[in-house]
Amino acid sequence: MSEWKKFWIIVGVFLAAYYMPVTSLRFQGAVIESFAMLNDYAREHVLLCLIPAFFIAGAVAVFVSQDAVIKYFGPTAKKWVAYSVAAVSGTILAVCSCTILPLFAGIYKKGAGLGPATAFLYSGPAINVLAIVITARVLGPELGIARALGAVVFSVVIGYLMHLIFLKEERENMNKDASMFTHEGQDDKPLWKTAVYFFSMVGVLVFANWGRPMEATGLWANIFSMKWILAAGFMTVVLYASMQWFNKEERDEWFSSTWGFAKQILPLLFFGVLIAGVLLGRPGHEGLIPSVWVERLVGGNSIQANLFASVAGAFMYFATLTEVPILQGLIGSGMGKGPALALLLAGPALSLPNMLVIRQVMGTKKTVVFVSLVVVMATIAGIVYGTLF
Repeated sequence: MSEWKKFWIIVGVFLAAYYMPVTSLRFQGAVIESFAMLNDYAREHVLLCLIPAFFIAGAVAVFVSQDAVIKYFGPTAKKWVAYSVAAVSGTILAVCSCTILPLFAGIYKKGAGLGPATAFLYSGPAINVLAIVITARVLGPELGIARALGAVVFSVVIGYLMHLIFLKEERENMNKDASMFTHEGQDDKPLWKTAVYFFSMVGVLVFANWGRPMEATGLWANIFSMKWILAAGFMTVVLYASMQWFNKEERDEWFSSTWGFAKQILPLLFFGVLIAGVLLGRPGHEGLIPSVWVERLVGGNSIQANLFASVAGAFMYFATLTEVPILQGLIGSGMGKGPALALLLAGPALSLPNMLVIRQVMGTKKTVVFVSLVVVMATIAGIVYGTLF
């Protein structure tokens, strides 16, 4: 970093501190909201969401061979296989836009093609079966169906467009030496052991975070009542497999890889959550940007309303399932159906913390293109849906 750049950073920090409106009640409330949002995030998502996701990502980096990743997700993989697997991943992973990040980083750094990797990045938080069911029950079956179809189509189209836009770079990656991804001393284990191991870790992630359903009876309620039993059962399998199927060197490498993902991702996530809290606040609370502005800007079905809903949704942070009650309140305040779908398609898959980490993983240019594709497609989908319904 040049001395002039350091100087201007210091000047910028000084000016921000000098003109900080500390006596403003809105500013004071926004600061409180930022730490309250960070507190909620730490309590609700770190222990049960992010830590299991980090361990899964670390295991992908250590125990999954690059050949396997390239076979199903690499630049040379069959497109219909790669995008089909990536597009349906969200039906298995009930995760938010931040929990998906270590999993995305794991397969991307392992050699997955940009298209399938970004399809997985979008579909993971967007195609959540429980969230889609609740959307249909609370906001109407039309919106629930439109959300499901839109999320599947988006994941494939966005992934394939990313592949085409960066095709030259993808072709260069195909020629890279695959030996750089191998791990010395790794033995060839039966496929069923690897499958059981990863399925069990995903089981811990899914059931430990299974949300309380809207109704007290039915399949989802029964699963919720047994969530800790199911999570504990899968955790037992993970612990047994770790001790019996892998040696000490492999376990050490797994922990080292997991810690590497945590060091890279957690600081950016926490910083992004603080900024999002200052600007927008938690659901039902005020940040620097008044919620009434949002409600006024997303009425009707204009291009501006749908675009604003997409952009606002992209920068807001939605924990899994929280987007439904938020939208219920916004619709009650006059939000149009088109902007509601636009926010549903852009919001759960993106957030400010999510963007900061994606940039760290695949660079500024790819991140800008990915976010732009999500926002533009969500806007178009909202306009079409609002016109038809």
